[in-house]
Parts: sequence; C-alpha cells; structure tokens
Amino acid sequence: MKSNSFFYIGLMFVSIIWGANFGISRWAMDVFSAEIFVFLRFGLAVPLLFLLLYKLEGSIKVDRRDLVKLAIIGFVGVTILEILVMYSIKFTTLANASLLNVAPWPIFVALFAPLFTKETLTKRIVVGGAIAFVGVSLIILGGGEGFDLSSQYMLGNVLALLVSLLGALFNLACMPLMQKYSAMRVTTWYVLFGSVLLIPFTIGGWSDVDWSGLTLPIYSAIFYNVILCTIAAFVVWNMSMKRVGATKSNFFRYVVPAAAAITGAMFFGEAIKLTQIIGAFIIMFGLVWIGMERKKLENDQPSSNMKVAN
Repeated sequence: MKSNSFFYIGLMFVSIIWGANFGISRWAMDVFSAEIFVFLRFGLAVPLLFLLLYKLEGSIKVDRRDLVKLAIIGFVGVTILEILVMYSIKFTTLANASLLNVAPWPIFVALFAPLFTKETLTKRIVVGGAIAFVGVSLIILGGGEGFDLSSQYMLGNVLALLVSLLGALFNLACMPLMQKYSAMRVTTWYVLFGSVLLIPFTIGGWSDVDWSGLTLPIYSAIFYNVILCTIAAFVVWNMSMKRVGATKSNFFRYVVPAAAAITGAMFFGEAIKLTQIIGAFIIMFGLVWIGMERKKLENDQPSSNMKVAN
C-alpha cells in the first residue's frame, strides 16, 4: 500500500494556496465586485476543467441520475458557500469571520462523517484536532482584533458559522460520489453547476467594472484564482480527501490562516506577532500527530483502509 505522505503534502499545499489568496485577491477586489470576481474564478475554470478531464480520462460522462446530486453539491459548495463567505466578512469583524469560518469546519466534518462515510473518530484525531484548534485560534486572535460577541456582529457571526457547517456537509457529500467517479470528474461537474448558478448574482454588476483599469497584478490574481485556487486546489484536495478521509483532511484547513498571515506580511507589510508564530508551530504539531495515525494503521491493519484508497 502506498504511503499517504504524498496526500498529506497535497492537503498542506492546497491550504497554503487558499491562505495566500486572502492577500492576493485584494488586488482584484479593487476592480471587481465580490460576486463578479467569484464568478470569474469558477466560470473561467469550467472549460479548462472539462478539457483536462477529457484529456486525462477520455470521457466527461456521468450518469444522468447523478447530475441532480452534483447540481446540489455545486449550488451549496460553490454558489451559496462563496456568497456566505462574502457576507460573513461584511457583517462581522475579520477575526470573527476567520475564526468561525475555519475553526468549526473540521469539527462539523468529524461529527457528520458517519452519515456519509464509514470513517470513525479516533482518539488521535480528537487530540490532534484539539491541538491544531488551539494553534489556529492563536493565529487568528493573536493578530490583535480579538473575538467580539457584540450584538452588532451577530448576523455576521451566524453566517460565518453557517459557512463552516455547509462547507463540512459539502465536503462530505462529495465522498460517496468519489467512490464511483474520480475526484477530477466530481470536481469538474460541481464547479460547472456552481458557476452557472452564480450568474444571477452577477446581473447588473458587469457595467460597473473598469476594464481599462486591469493591471498585471489584477490579471495575476485572476490567473492565480482560476488555475491554482480552483483547478489545482479543488482537484488535489478532493483526491487527497478521498485517500485519507474527510475528517483528517479537513483539519488541514487550519493551515489557511497561517498562510494568510504570512502573505499579509510579505505583500502588505502586516506584522506577524509572536503569538501567531507559536500558533503556527502548534498547528503543525497537531497535524503531524493526526497524520501519524496512518503509519500505525498500516503496521497493525494493512488492509483496513483499502476502501477509501481505491
């Protein structure tokens, strides 16, 4: 049986890409509304995904009865989730949104995983996840804003928590389909449906775009979002999640705030505090602790996870 190290590296790679995008997307958001930019990110990825799928697998077909499932997954995971992320940031503080968008997500996955998969919540995952949770809290809250439960932020806080819940269900809903199709095929089809269903939210916004104001950094941000954040990241994430399981995989989302903080320091001169550095090391320790479970299972039960790995 092949080692899962490659897939853990893939999860880390994707989380870094998504984290860095918090800073990189700022360049494009000066020209595009959030709805338009999200549509460009996913819409431009669709033909490339289908072309890549056909080149790699020789076919793009899925069973007609699965189209409805893929449409629902795309609507929840792309259309609704991306809009909720936007408005959660709008109606609460960045610290609140970051913590509630990211921290509960893996916990919801762990709680609901038995409804979609045969995964079990082990002591090692619980301990490693708890350690990583402490680390991500230090990174987000260590930036100086603190967590604010004022009533004025309640709507944004609820929306941010809803992002975690729907995001977890979105990830888990992909798992049964990825036992039937490749991660590439599932990703391609739900991105298609999610993009099409985003169109109504962009109506009226295109006329406000200053196309003459597009600069090299903005084109670079679009390229980064389409090629890396969507095509590469979604495919690699789903492949890795299929192999190591949804519960373990989603704890790697805790790398996202660390990558975002580093990007902010590199491109926008934002300070990184000692608390955040300590948090990053704590996250890494927790994730390594979770990842070590696979080696133990390989030694003790060599065939225990074959079903997840096919």
